[in-house]
Amino acid sequence: MTVRAVLFDVFGTLLDVQARATRADQLFPGNGARLSRLWREKQLEYMYLRSLAGRYVPFTQLNEDALVYACEALQLPLDAAARGLLMHEYTQLPAFADVVPTLRRLQHMDLTVGVLSNGDPGLLEDVMHSAQLDEFIDVVLSADQVRAFKTAPAVYALGPDTLGCPPAAILFVSAKSWDAACATWHGYTTCWVNRCGAPLERLGVSPHIIGRTLEVAADFVYRQQQLA
Repeated sequence: MTVRAVLFDVFGTLLDVQARATRADQLFPGNGARLSRLWREKQLEYMYLRSLAGRYVPFTQLNEDALVYACEALQLPLDAAARGLLMHEYTQLPAFADVVPTLRRLQHMDLTVGVLSNGDPGLLEDVMHSAQLDEFIDVVLSADQVRAFKTAPAVYALGPDTLGCPPAAILFVSAKSWDAACATWHGYTTCWVNRCGAPLERLGVSPHIIGRTLEVAADFVYRQQQLA
């Protein structure tokens, strides 16, 4: 089926979440990378747990809870000022180098381009504006709309429900293998941007496209349009 829209995951796919390690290292010298990793790991764990238990809170609150836990686990003194600085840092994440060139290519392909993210609407507005990506984005879909997080099927259903087309006509792009797998289960055409050369998750399903940069997504759409 010809792709009519492209939806991107945001954190880790368009935006570099590990960039906050620089600020963390300024606050806690020598601990920035460790804090950033544990913060991200706990954030994902809390998303899974809250979705499974039906105990939703907005992503911003969950993200702050994960930060507090990570600092306590690493015995780092997180006062109100440091907490505020690190939470603000999450609204200022930079885009990966391949993002703007890819979005610019897609912008000229007569497609709907959007994001499908666990972030709550206010955070998504802030990060897209800060990274200067909002001019390329037609639609912003937030898990907050269904009060659950990925991997909940209701989150992935937002794409076809909102865009009014079958999931196979939507290319979903993520740098997280598990995210691409869940979207594949939901019927999307999927692209896994394997930035780190990680192994494929053993979930009995494979993304339709795999590459090291976002360019593979734009290449796929371009080839489809040339054959149409």
